[in-house]
Amino acid sequence: MTLARVLGMVRAFRAGDKTTPIVLMGYYNPIYSRGVDRFLTDATEAGIDGLIVVDLPPEEDDELCIPAQKAGLNFIRLATPTTDDKRLPKVLQNTSGFVYYVSITGITGAGAAEAGDVGPEVARIKASTDLPVIVGFGITTPDQARGIAGVADGCVVGSAIVKDIGAKKPVAEVLANVAALARGAHSA
Repeated sequence: MTLARVLGMVRAFRAGDKTTPIVLMGYYNPIYSRGVDRFLTDATEAGIDGLIVVDLPPEEDDELCIPAQKAGLNFIRLATPTTDDKRLPKVLQNTSGFVYYVSITGITGAGAAEAGDVGPEVARIKASTDLPVIVGFGITTPDQARGIAGVADGCVVGSAIVKDIGAKKPVAEVLANVAALARGAHSA
């Protein structure tokens, strides 16, 4: 996959859907290699709504965050179980759209998110911002999606869907799993 192909996919999607929010999540290097100005022009023209750039800390906001916001793109930050009260204000500074709370330590796809553990952390973050807090990592079942959506403003499921696709499950089966996960979250 390349950044150019991703932007092409977004353009094709936008031809039939102008309203579904699209947030790109990844690393800064492809953006840096393309050039920030060119990337921001291409991203806004393609129809991107926001960015999650996992390796660009708030101390580097002038690099991409501020220019992205000036271009009309939300810049979404990650908060984690290790983001303490001293660091949280810096993480929230210049964050827009929503805050993405990473529910578990470790890598995506490893471990399970528990609403009982996540709820107090979401409340702590919400006490410092008016932005929605969306929780991701460790959510693989409709019941987990329901539990997490019950204590947060929403949930993100990624690895479970990627795993289904990697297992070459039929498209109808992958879509049925996505629908079940969505029903779980919406039932919270």
